[in-house]
This record gives sequence, structure tokens and C-alpha cells, in this order.
Amino acid sequence: MSEAWSALGAPRAGGVLLIGDHASNLVPADMDLGIDPSLLTQHIAIDLGVAEVAALLVEAGAVDAAILGGVSRLVVDCNRDEEAPGAVPIASDGHAIPGNALDHAGREVRIGRFFRPYHDHIAATIAAHRPAMILSLHSFTPSLASDPEQQRPWQVGVLYNADERLAGPAIAALEAEGMVVGDQLPYSGKLLNATMNRHAEANGIAYVGIEMRQDLVRDAAGQGLFAERLARMCHKLALSPALEACRGA
Repeated sequence: MSEAWSALGAPRAGGVLLIGDHASNLVPADMDLGIDPSLLTQHIAIDLGVAEVAALLVEAGAVDAAILGGVSRLVVDCNRDEEAPGAVPIASDGHAIPGNALDHAGREVRIGRFFRPYHDHIAATIAAHRPAMILSLHSFTPSLASDPEQQRPWQVGVLYNADERLAGPAIAALEAEGMVVGDQLPYSGKLLNATMNRHAEANGIAYVGIEMRQDLVRDAAGQGLFAERLARMCHKLALSPALEACRGA
């Protein structure tokens, strides 16, 4: 374990690895972001429900292992390219983050403490136990304070970039659950896909990005229901020709 990441389960070559970049709202005790502490319970600080659903999926055996980000996305956003300004955000959904107004040296310390160890651990895990599939798990807010007119009716979103092998089967599996599914919604994986670009696409590993709507995974009942649906989705993906080809490669 590390302050930069936590791990569940046991990774297995040819198995399923779950990655949750924004699963924690922890701000280290030696750090002051200069924000109202209540913001740490909101979507700008954490992908609500991800840690709980990930644990349920590991427990059920639907995924073999999970790697979860260890700190709030307001400390460092690991689903960004390292050099991107948003990797250490100075604002989020209209809220300033004064403690992130860092000079180059301060930013380098932050990136070196959290961002690089997180991604190094993912890379080492994949190198030692190459999965057949990576499940990238996030959650999205039903509404943005900075854009209240934007409608987000989807119950779940499926995101991907250049590798579309599992996107269609995942959408079909979730629609079969009776869910309202967003294809590249509420935003596109072609724009925000840094972790999967780095660890899945660059390695030729099939993957799918899942965005759960946060009001549906706020409590244990909702988390359990989502985990059941995603477990069934993973089972269907495991039987898909795309994943069988990956295992045979």
C-alpha cells in the first residue's frame, strides 16, 4: 500500500483489472488546499461510489483486482497527462483551490509524491500480470454548478478513445439491464482518457471506461445494484470475441 494508491484483490494474468483514479477524497494532514471542508464530500473532490462498487466487484470475483487512487482529485488528478495544468487543479466547477497555486518546484513535489507513484504502480502491475481487460471506473454528477442548464439524464456512460473493441458490447450489456446509457457521454473518452491512453491503449489492452451517475451510487443499495449490473456486464465482455482474442494473444 501507499499514500498514492490502495489495492484490492489479486491481479491475474489474463484477468480483469479495475482502475479507479478518483476513488478517494483524502487530503493528507500536512496539506492545506484552502477550501471549505464540505467540498470534500462533493463530486469535485471524489468520484462518489467508486470505492464501494470496486470492492463489491472484487468480492464477487467479477474483477480480479482493483487499483484505486489514494488521494482526492483536488490534491492531484491522476486522470490527466502529467504536464497538463489540470493535474494539479487550481479550480473545479467554479470553486477556487488556493492551496494548489504552486510554483514549479511545489508542483514537482506534488506530482512526485502522488501522481508518479500511482501510475508507476499501475504500470508495474500490468507488466507483472498483464490483464485481458481493464475496467476504468468513474462517476459523474447529475448537474454542474458551473453549467446548471446542462442536462445529464444518462444513468451510466461508456467512454473510450481509439480502442473501441469493448465499447459496443459494454453499451449493449448495460442497455440490456434497462439502463439509459450514454455513448461517449456525459463527456467523450476521446478528450478525457489519460489513464487508459497510458496504460491500456499504449499496451494494446482492451478496456472500457464506465461512468456511474452519482445519485444512483450514493448509498449501499445503489452501490450493490450497480455492482451487480457491472458484474453481469464484465461476464458478457469476458465472453466477447474481442476479449477472447486478447487472451489468445
